[in-house]
Amino acid sequence: MSANASHAMSWVKENVQAFHPKTSICGIAVGNEVLGGDDYELWEALLGAVKNVYKAISKLGLADAVQITTSHSQAVFANSYPPSSCIFEKNAAQYMKPLLEFFSQIGSPFCLNAYPFLAYMYNPENIDINYALFEKTKGIYDMKTNLHYDNMLDAQIDAAYAALEDAGFKKMEVIVTETGWASRGDDNEAAATVSNARTYNYNLRKRLAKKKGTPLRPKMVVKAYIFAVFNENLKSGQTSERNFGLFKPDGSISYDIGFHGLKSSSADSSLLSMKAVQAQGLSKSSYILILTISAAASFLFLKQ
Repeated sequence: MSANASHAMSWVKENVQAFHPKTSICGIAVGNEVLGGDDYELWEALLGAVKNVYKAISKLGLADAVQITTSHSQAVFANSYPPSSCIFEKNAAQYMKPLLEFFSQIGSPFCLNAYPFLAYMYNPENIDINYALFEKTKGIYDMKTNLHYDNMLDAQIDAAYAALEDAGFKKMEVIVTETGWASRGDDNEAAATVSNARTYNYNLRKRLAKKKGTPLRPKMVVKAYIFAVFNENLKSGQTSERNFGLFKPDGSISYDIGFHGLKSSSADSSLLSMKAVQAQGLSKSSYILILTISAAASFLFLKQ
């Protein structure tokens, strides 16, 4: 898409315009965790791809309804503790700056994949698990800003705000495009339990329902998408990688977080059977996309 604007246009027509507005598509992430990753050719291609996708949605009259952005892991940051010390990692910064300049021009947010689970697993000796799970804890104190943090997710978000401010983008909003907790793991992943996953996502739900900001940006309401809708049973890597879902692959609930919108459903029951999908002329990928958007949106727009 970076090298070929017509390819970007074809993709948007086939995957966005064909389903909008009947399907509530509110944004496109052009690449996921590209900067900070291992493929440096993608680093070079990212901005061009973002611009071509934006041009495509603009020409199709969708720019007011569909935001264009890309999601970042915390690998793009350096010195993220305490939050106020966070800056962009040197190698990523040279690619990040022009990307942020473009996002600033078109009004796009900075999208962050934030995982207290991963931070805790990396340093369990020095991190209170209650701090990662939104449970009662003494938290941390940032001496530079005189701010107190009682949960890690808020601290991770404010670290992103600090890096943006350092780069000259103080007004840009941070949205959490992925966060969650694994319900099962390998022997060396003791924190990946059903109990911890339930606690994290239940408390995340309560945190979002308050519709408040972070200590550093109290007026910027936190928005977050849960990762993930389904356990990815075919995914490679550690066991935890396959067990972040609210649902199991057969449609049953992985664990109950007290949200009435989550109901177990077998693969051939009332959600939407594949026969019903085919009867409506939708592809299997569209079916999965609809379920993903529906579940993610449920968390983003939770009401008390």
